[in-house]
Amino acid sequence: MKSFKLFNNICGWIAFAIATVVYLMTVEPTASFWDCGEFIATADKLEVGHPPGAPFFMLVGRLFTLMAADQSQVALMMNSFSAICSSLCIMFLFWTITNLARKILVGHSFDLNLGQTIGVLGAGFVGAMACTFSDTFWFSAVEAEVYAFSSLFTAVVFWAMLKWDDVADEPHANRWIVFIAYLMGISVAVHLLNLLTIPALCLIYYFRKYKTTLKGSIITLLISVGVLAAILYGIVPGFVEVASWFELLFVNVLGFSFNTGTLCYAILLISSLVWSIYETSDKNGNPILQKLSFLLSVSLLGIPFFGGKVFLGIVLILVLAVWLFSIERRETMIHLNTIVLCLTVILIGYSSYAVVVIRSSANPPMDQNSPDDVFTLKSYLNRDQYGDTPLLFGKSYASDLERKRNGDYNIEEKEAIWAKKIKVSDEEKDSYEAYDHKKKYHYDYEMFFPRMHSDNPNHVSAYKSWANIEGKTFSYRDRSGNLARKNVPTFSENLKFFFKYQVGFMYWRYFMWNFVGRQNDIQGHGEITNGNWISGISFIDNMLVGDQTNLPDELKNNKGRNTYYFLPFILGILGILFQFNRGKKGMESFWLTLILFFMTGLAIVLYLNQTPYQPRERDYAYAGSFYAYCIWIGFGVLFVMDFLYKFLKNNKIAAAIATLLCIPVPALMAAQNWDDHDRSNRYTARDYGQNYLLSLAPNAIIFTNGDNDTFPLWYNQEVEGCRTDVRVANLSYLQMDWYVEQMQKQTYESDPLPMSLLPIDYSNGKKDVVYVSNKLESLDLGLAMKLFTTEKQKMGELKARLGLRPEYDILLSDRLTLDIDSAAAVNSGTVRPELAKNIVKRIEIDLKNKSYIGKHELVILDLLANNNWERPIYFAVSGGEELGLRRYFQLEGMANRLVPVNFRGNDGGVNTDVMYDNMMHKFKWGGLDKGNTDIYMDENNIRMATTHRFMFVRLAEGLINEGKNEKAEEVLDYCQKVIPSALVPHDVRSVYIANLYEALGKKEKAHAITSELSEKSLQYLKWYYEMVDKRASRLSPSEKSSENPARSLGITSDYKQYLSLLNFLSDIERRLGNTEIADDLDKEVELYAGFANKYNF
Repeated sequence: MKSFKLFNNICGWIAFAIATVVYLMTVEPTASFWDCGEFIATADKLEVGHPPGAPFFMLVGRLFTLMAADQSQVALMMNSFSAICSSLCIMFLFWTITNLARKILVGHSFDLNLGQTIGVLGAGFVGAMACTFSDTFWFSAVEAEVYAFSSLFTAVVFWAMLKWDDVADEPHANRWIVFIAYLMGISVAVHLLNLLTIPALCLIYYFRKYKTTLKGSIITLLISVGVLAAILYGIVPGFVEVASWFELLFVNVLGFSFNTGTLCYAILLISSLVWSIYETSDKNGNPILQKLSFLLSVSLLGIPFFGGKVFLGIVLILVLAVWLFSIERRETMIHLNTIVLCLTVILIGYSSYAVVVIRSSANPPMDQNSPDDVFTLKSYLNRDQYGDTPLLFGKSYASDLERKRNGDYNIEEKEAIWAKKIKVSDEEKDSYEAYDHKKKYHYDYEMFFPRMHSDNPNHVSAYKSWANIEGKTFSYRDRSGNLARKNVPTFSENLKFFFKYQVGFMYWRYFMWNFVGRQNDIQGHGEITNGNWISGISFIDNMLVGDQTNLPDELKNNKGRNTYYFLPFILGILGILFQFNRGKKGMESFWLTLILFFMTGLAIVLYLNQTPYQPRERDYAYAGSFYAYCIWIGFGVLFVMDFLYKFLKNNKIAAAIATLLCIPVPALMAAQNWDDHDRSNRYTARDYGQNYLLSLAPNAIIFTNGDNDTFPLWYNQEVEGCRTDVRVANLSYLQMDWYVEQMQKQTYESDPLPMSLLPIDYSNGKKDVVYVSNKLESLDLGLAMKLFTTEKQKMGELKARLGLRPEYDILLSDRLTLDIDSAAAVNSGTVRPELAKNIVKRIEIDLKNKSYIGKHELVILDLLANNNWERPIYFAVSGGEELGLRRYFQLEGMANRLVPVNFRGNDGGVNTDVMYDNMMHKFKWGGLDKGNTDIYMDENNIRMATTHRFMFVRLAEGLINEGKNEKAEEVLDYCQKVIPSALVPHDVRSVYIANLYEALGKKEKAHAITSELSEKSLQYLKWYYEMVDKRASRLSPSEKSSENPARSLGITSDYKQYLSLLNFLSDIERRLGNTEIADDLDKEVELYAGFANKYNF
């Protein structure tokens, strides 16, 4: 059928159109939680986001932001950017499936009959639509994250290699390979995930150019891993590494200014690449010059040095030189030309990182890591601030630093860490200083393939639970240098954790979400109730996650509960069988898809080496793997077509029926997934971020902690211009000297933080840790800070007198005092006039429970010492480092203001006037207050809304304490309106709302809450009861003695919580006069408490 190409193109664009309509209909209209707010801000103003950055994503995103009608539409444009990228990805998936299917059926010909055409196009359409409506892919398609753009690169490079395969024997076919290399270079500046397609691309090349053998395939895969390593560990860090050598030479040795060496290196590298391209493209060129130019280009790119390993680099250069000068074949020069062209275009794509350095040099408001020179860029690209994770060999959770015979730690210093030297005067020349060295820590117990490496107590507990660790005895040296013994995990237990948690829970569970079904959208950590996969087939689900017949309404109606009855999974398995039964071409297609599936899935699992209790679900990292499985889903149509052909003997009818039979599979996925992927009409991240800012007095400083109480604030300030007088200070970042320095600069209308610490006091490793001593009974905070800044000589004398080590930064007392200027506190508005009489004479900061403080805590102390209540200081309600200051907190909305009044309560006080105005008149509610009960609220959004609900409780409680009962009732009623239980179900903390209604004498309103909570509690307790009872009935007597069925199901804490809640509700109902209801609840409490005692949980 000559028109196959036309129909193929048309159907590809139809798939694109369908995906585009779906994604634009369900896209979030503003910023989402997590990193999205930051990415939108960095794209809108070309600022510098978190390492390792995504500059090309920023640049393209910036084009989309220019299409926004106003700043409030910028986020929508960025989300639409992700939607369009995802739609294009679907189109290229369609063409990938049809290309592979065509080659299986008719080879490289395009001459398909009508039946084959229908079958191939049907396969492409079903596979593409399955990906369109898959859980993970759809999630990434409707928010401004890098994963949609990264998936597009994965789709395009794989499709482009198949296009090369179509024309591989034609002149200039290698232009496709050069094009792919360019995309690889660009993709590095989006996300490194795209590099994982390289092994599959190499297999396509091998299958096309060579006779296929098992040995040849294995060698090709090994070469492909080498190519991947050359880019990931060679070019990406090597380019910056070699540049840093030039920079040191030109600045420290030759005396030039900063970045001169980097500029000279760039010129030299570009010149060598141009020279090499010129030499290797000349058929009659000098072979020696050709080889020399190639060798110079590869060396200057830093490929042989693998990120700083100089000796290895020299050895590899010598090996490459010997090989180059030992060959004489003309074809080799052609390959060298192609290689150097690919390296050049990779570098061109990678050069978008220049944007990061250029923008950082301009000191934008968001300038994470401040990568304005080659050394900070190197740290930025290497993600140094996140630390290292062992992969092939390293420590376990039970390992301690190895000690020498004398008891000292066995720590080896490696390469120097360079940074700009802080100038004391403007006359000083530019120079870099090595302020520290990277450390190689030797541990007393190290193992191959370490999967349980974190010593975080929560992680250790999870390791022991997942792997049922018994361990083995291991000898080591203690701090005295003597031999001692301890228990360490075995290698088999290590593998058990790997397969059960890292592979099973953190990959296959996500895979099953996408192609079998999902239990709910509540993040799970291994318990039977949350985040598991289900199928919709009762007897299977009952075995997996307990009896589903009496599921609580909250879980039964959870929008994230999706069931596909194994249909997409089965269709994919049929696709694999089709490839197996289609000879050489079918097997080649299978191996290509399998390698793509593995490299973008399980290979990532191996690399990430994730710990338990991840802060969020991580399925988005494996979108490429699920994309690959959709290729098999497409081939499932062809399997069905072949099966039907055996009976119908008419391939046109068989193809048409097969397509019609399989289309309902992606249709089912669409129907199931629509409600929990439709983010339209949801503005929670933006509005809740604004609420934090609107809680603050003018020119305030707010300390935040996590991503979701920081990035939405940054988005509001940077993109929508909301409260740019406020300084948002993230406590996690304040440990970094670059961030502290940024806090000391003017940003929009926000003045610098009033601090005495200067960059020379805290930069380049200084004050990372400050030890706390009790040598002095107490110490004035102002004097303590002067000892770190202007009184350093006096500090040295005091250390000597008190017998403290001079090389350490030390607070001389664990009790710091801050004298209060009461007039300044009142005049600045920090303290209300009616509280003036309650102002304390001094604030006491007790550090007795701390052996040291971090730089972020030192910054807070310095701020307190120098502020004198001129700038309002707040801490976000979501928590963070408070240095024992909570008793001086005054709640004013979504932030606690620090005031010199001791409220003596665990939660501080409440400024009801300010907070009432904020919450009742200023705050926005993300669309929840509009009466639309179809808004999708996932677990994270519900958590944020619940935090707001509890702030209403605090406000109402404060108003009741002040005798303002009418206002208190108004506040509680308003809370019910703007955070309706239909969208944000009541949880255990809602019992406080019932309590407050009862205190106000509003019995019906109180009962409405208690009734809802009682029903919810009883539903959960009944479900838990039945699950535990059935689990126990299946245990043998010996198993019952060793296994607690409730604990093995992971429901003990939830069971106790609902049982306790039910007891509280009974007391409230009795106080409300509902004696019969209270008696009934007491009976239920007695029943379920007895059950808990029976099974000892």
